[in-house]
Amino acid sequence: MKETNLLIFIPGIALFITLLLALFLIIAKTKHKISNRLFALFLTLIGIDIGGVFIDFIGENPSNLGMLNNSITFLQLPVFYLYVLSVCYSDFSLKLKHLFHIIPFLVVNLILLPNYYLVDTVSKISFFENNLNGVELKFNYTLLHIQIVAYMIAIFMILKKTKKLYLENNAGSSINSYNWLLQFTIALTIFYCIALFKNIFKLSDYTNISEWIKIGLFLFEILIICWYLFKALNNPNVFRNVNSRLKPVADIVSERQKSNHFDKVENNYEETLLLLNEYMKTEKPYLNPSITIQYISDEIQIPVRDLSLLINHKLGQHFFDFINAYRIENAMRILKDPEKSKMNILEILYEVGFNSKSSFNTAFKKHTGITPTSYRNQF
Repeated sequence: MKETNLLIFIPGIALFITLLLALFLIIAKTKHKISNRLFALFLTLIGIDIGGVFIDFIGENPSNLGMLNNSITFLQLPVFYLYVLSVCYSDFSLKLKHLFHIIPFLVVNLILLPNYYLVDTVSKISFFENNLNGVELKFNYTLLHIQIVAYMIAIFMILKKTKKLYLENNAGSSINSYNWLLQFTIALTIFYCIALFKNIFKLSDYTNISEWIKIGLFLFEILIICWYLFKALNNPNVFRNVNSRLKPVADIVSERQKSNHFDKVENNYEETLLLLNEYMKTEKPYLNPSITIQYISDEIQIPVRDLSLLINHKLGQHFFDFINAYRIENAMRILKDPEKSKMNILEILYEVGFNSKSSFNTAFKKHTGITPTSYRNQF
């Protein structure tokens, strides 16, 4: 009885919070509606999956609705994958080719059509009684496991690539958003790994263990959804930063080495570096919190790829760190200036081009080895 109450109460809370957040994302005012709506769809699919618990309690007999509800899982990660793409790439848009991602969902339901969807209730019960030997369920579970692993690997590869592209081309604080999305993806990966572990017991003689793991999953689901809700409330505007057509510097170097143009860039290295440093000192573009390598390229009239090679390849540092070095040097001058001793740390970080205390402290400690407060106390 206690287990039954938990299997109703906990999923009920999870379902309410999930749908509430989905509604929030749909109605939230933002210029990046595609991202919000894709995540709202992802949460709705999770909500439908949670609703399967209540379908089980409404009717004792297996139903087509219950099986269809179970197969919704095959749509969750494809939608989350599209959400990650929409967040990472500024030029993302939904296209017909993205319908390819619903193929696993269609396949599993077509496989179940002759021996489950189109048969009577007695045959459905027999289908589940023989589930350990059933080819259809074994195939579906295997396909689900493969899908989860494949999509998680693809998502982590996207995050790795876009973070690298961001560091090579931008110097804003949105890197914190990438770190947050990575954390959420890791939490989601743990969730699906536990779900896969649960399925092992579900297809064995220890189904009671599967039910208790399910309760734990609902609690974990509530936790990560509430965490996301907290983040969403504090950051209602979804970030999008990198153009998908950008290439990592390593790829550009490889291409240039095969052509004579790379030698030209090498020969002009010193001249270009002097021009860049002069521009940085006189114009101070790093004071702009959203500065990009494209902006500097336009200002000093050097092709963005050549400038990227200079900073990210020849100088051996990301554009992100290159810009932050100038910001930190400026901050150090302010911190040791007695006439500006009344400026607090928050005022200083905004003054030099940062727009978050955490990113300023991280960059300052990386550059100097100590915190801004410790540095100021030395003078």
